[in-house]
Amino acid sequence: MAKKQKQQRQPVRKAETEKESVRLGDFLNTDILQQLKQKQKALQEEQDKQQEKQRAEELERKKREQREREKNKTFEDLLKESNLSWKDFK
Repeated sequence: MAKKQKQQRQPVRKAETEKESVRLGDFLNTDILQQLKQKQKALQEEQDKQQEKQRAEELERKKREQREREKNKTFEDLLKESNLSWKDFK
């Protein structure tokens, strides 16, 4: 079997990579770039509105559940929650 020679990697210089790095913005027209930014902003606003709507629905649901629990309390539950003492009225 023949021995395989290891390939030596040459260190990449930082200056070369900076010169060779090309950004997407360099290729895009400024109008297209502006449209993409506006679309991103619109999508972010839509997402924020949707999250706010979900929070409001969750809050409303919790309020409804609390009202239902209050309606369905027994006399024993109400008595336990009361801070009145019969000794005060003796």
